[in-house]
Formats: sequence, C-alpha cells, structure tokens
Amino acid sequence: MVSWKNFDTLASYEKLMALKDRVNLVEVMSGENGAKRVAEYCVPMACDMKYNFAAKAVDDDILAVLQELADEAQLTEKYAELYNGAVINTGEKRLVLHQLCRGQQGGDVIADGVNKREFYTGQQKKAADFANKVHAGEITNAAGEKFTTVVQIGIGGSDLGPRALYIALENWAKRYGKQKMEARFISNVDPDDAAAVLKSVDVAHSLFIVVSKSGTTLETLTNESFVRDALKNAGVDPSKHMLAVTSETSPLAKSADYLEAFFMDDYIGGRYSSSSCVGAVVLSLAFGPEVFAAIMDGAAESDALAKDPDIRKNAALLDALIGVYERNVCGYLCTAVLPYSQALSRFPAHLQQLDMESNGKSVNRFGEPVNYVTGPVIFGEPGTNGQHSFYQLLHQGTNIVPMQFIGFNDSQIGMDVVIQGSTSQKKLCANVAAQIMAFACGKADENPNKAFAGGRPSSIIAGKDLNPKSLGALLAHFENKVMFQGFVWNVNSFDQEGVQLGKLLAKRVLAHDTDGALKAYADMFEI
Repeated sequence: MVSWKNFDTLASYEKLMALKDRVNLVEVMSGENGAKRVAEYCVPMACDMKYNFAAKAVDDDILAVLQELADEAQLTEKYAELYNGAVINTGEKRLVLHQLCRGQQGGDVIADGVNKREFYTGQQKKAADFANKVHAGEITNAAGEKFTTVVQIGIGGSDLGPRALYIALENWAKRYGKQKMEARFISNVDPDDAAAVLKSVDVAHSLFIVVSKSGTTLETLTNESFVRDALKNAGVDPSKHMLAVTSETSPLAKSADYLEAFFMDDYIGGRYSSSSCVGAVVLSLAFGPEVFAAIMDGAAESDALAKDPDIRKNAALLDALIGVYERNVCGYLCTAVLPYSQALSRFPAHLQQLDMESNGKSVNRFGEPVNYVTGPVIFGEPGTNGQHSFYQLLHQGTNIVPMQFIGFNDSQIGMDVVIQGSTSQKKLCANVAAQIMAFACGKADENPNKAFAGGRPSSIIAGKDLNPKSLGALLAHFENKVMFQGFVWNVNSFDQEGVQLGKLLAKRVLAHDTDGALKAYADMFEI
C-alpha cells in the first residue's frame, strides 16, 4: 500500500539536506580519478544508450541516501500504481494512461466500461490503416491525386511533442527512404504562423489534422477556420482535406466536416500525448506506421527499465533523484537541456512544457501548500549553437545551472567532410566532451576575466545514433524522470491549472467584459 507524503516529512529528507557541498567537482573530475569516475558513474538506458553522471556533484554516500529516498517515497511502487490504472491525477480525478499506448507491462485497465489498452491500440491501428491507404493512393484529393503534405493544427502538447519528434527524424527518414509525406505544424494563434505555413504548402495536396481533445481550444479552432478559408479560396472542399484528433464526446467527433476522426481521452494529458493519436496520425502519415511503431518500441523499452527499484539500474529514476538533490539541497533554479544533435533542435521546447507544466506546482496533490521548492526552469538549445550564445553565463555567471547533455557517435544524414584533420561529426563530439570537462574543472588564470571556477555539474545521455527507437527511449526517459520527481515532491504532475486563468481572461477581453487594468491593456491593442 503506497502512502503519499510531503518530501520534507521523510526521514531521508533531513539526511539528504545534510549532504550539501560534500563533493568538490573540480577535484573528483581531475586526472585519473576523473577517468575512473566516468567509467563507474554510468547507467545503461534503453536502446543501447547510457546515462553518465560522473560530472554531477554526487558521491557514493549521496547516492546511498538517494536510494533511501527512492525506497522511502515508494517511487517505483507509485509508478506501478500509475500504469496499473490508479487515479494518480488527483486534481482532475483521472487515471494516467499514456504508457498503455506503447505496451506498458501492467494489466489491462478498464475505465468507463472500456478496455483502455484495446481502445488506444485500436486507434493506433486505425491511424496506421488510414496512413497506409493515403500512401497507396487509395485515399486521394478530389482530383484523384496523392496527398504529399500533412499539416498538424494544435497547440501545447498537441504541437510541441509531435513537432519535436518529426524534426528529430526528418533527416533520418530521408536518408533511409522512410519519408512518405512532408509535415508542417501550425500552433500560434498569431495569423502570421498559419499564413506562413499555408504559403509553404500546396493546399490541394495537403491533409490538415485538427488536434483538440475538448474540441473547444480557442487557438486551434481559430487556426482551423483560417485554414478552412484558405482551402475554400483555393476551390477545395475542406471536408475532404481535414482530419480530427479529439475525444469521442467533443464537437469535432463524427462530424461531416472531417474526412476521418481519431480519438483520445482525458486519461492522457497533452504533454504526454505524443504516444497517442496526437502523435500517431501525423507521424504515421509522415514516415509510415512502422516508424511510429519503432518509436513506441523504444519508449516501451525505457518504461520497462523504469520499474527497477535499484537507482543504479534505473536511469530515469537516478536522473530524477539527482535533479531533486540539485534543486532542493543545492538550491539550483534552472536546468539546461543541451542536445549535441541538430535533429533535437525542438526537443528542449518539448521538455520545457513536459517538466514545467507538470511540476511547476506550489501545492501538493491534496491542495496543501508545500514548504520546499519544486520543478526547475527548463531551457536549452542544440550545441554548438548554444556555446556561442548563453554558455557564457553557464561558465562564468553568478548562478550555477545544472546541464543535461545529449550526444551521439554518428550523424543522421550520413554526409560529412574532413576539415583540418577531422570530420564535422567528430568536431561536434569533441565539443560536447570538452564542454563537460570545462564546466566541471574550469581553468585558473591570473586574469580574473579569463578564470573559470568550474564546479558546474552536468550529465550526458549518449548513444550511437538518433533513430526511431532511441528517440522513443529518450521521450519516455524524460517523461518518467518528471513523473518520479513529481512523486518525490508529492505534487500532481498531470494537471495544469496554471494555464487556465489567462484563457478565461482572454475570453473576457474578446467579449469586452473588462474593467480596470485589464480594460486598459485591451484598449492598448484596440480590442
């Protein structure tokens, strides 16, 4: 039987708080000690990747207390509760079932009289069958011509995750002949977003996916209307080009305005929804159902590893606990996600929503204020671009920012050139190795402007290459990391009330139901 307790009521909390500043990162990462540490402080991940935390300011004693914390807080037991169908989302009194979409090893979950495993896999099969028919030319436009482009219309989790996954595999798919259709994304209610996408595609040969669970999302429905007008102006019947991904009870479900509808439900939150039809439809159309299935296989492999109670065998759990140590004991506010892979250029944006929307909470899962800090601020850009941007602050700023590097031995596209004795990919990998050591050990210099204090902690997730399976494993790793941290902090990682107030006020502004400062701001824009 699991019990849900605030972090600061656990016996391991006080033991952990007493371990601040125990490790001198400059000392432990220098010389042969550093080489030994890199070899020892490494945990296997799914799909032959590894999580190396040698450059984190932890030692065996800290790790032992983190293990005590994992056991006392019953983290893997709570994980089992989640995938076996407990009501983990207490704020909305809902189950949390995104892992059922990728074959999580729990039993079948019956909710609302429906076998949810069968429901999710059935919708994925429906998406696969539809994509195969489009690719085979069995479903065409009015002129009998194949569709060549798919455009996803959504915002938040309906955009960030699927967009990040598509961009991550676009070059891989082109290299291996898996690119079936080009994909584009419209998210911002700013008309310039939709207009720019529409100008870049041939609307007569495009399918448009409207993604809204409720069928009432203001930004998405506004952009849908924008697209419908463009289709009509092009002499195209919108109902032959529009698809819906929504709930079975939404206004979009089973409507004649859509060529086909695919369903999701309230048990999968937006930021966790890439495994559902939110990701399945667009990615199956873009790359083929087999590629989407491979993403899910990688995620399932990662989910399985997350069950292990031993933190030295469970990378997601260890990553989460080190993050808790850095946030609550060391007092670090931010975490930088730094993929040394251009394909992961939008992955930090997805993780930003995943982490900050999940654990950006100041009350526990029972609605009571907590007396400790919770989720960090997440930001990031691909290396080496970030090195020529915000790394200055990371190296020499007054605040220490923990870093999560991601890197791969091989490039995706298979093209490279030798310049000054090494390839571009080798230069990329050399940079990530150098940055880890520069952050950890720093550099002494008589000129204070050129001195680096070091002691800046980082970890790296490393693999051979970025492919559908390793991408799925990365996706699930971070989902599970965020989940474990939410369990430690005793917050509900699966609702997002913080996004609602602004929406309500925006509706008041549009209805001219304003006064005071709200009216003044509305008048500023002549609304």
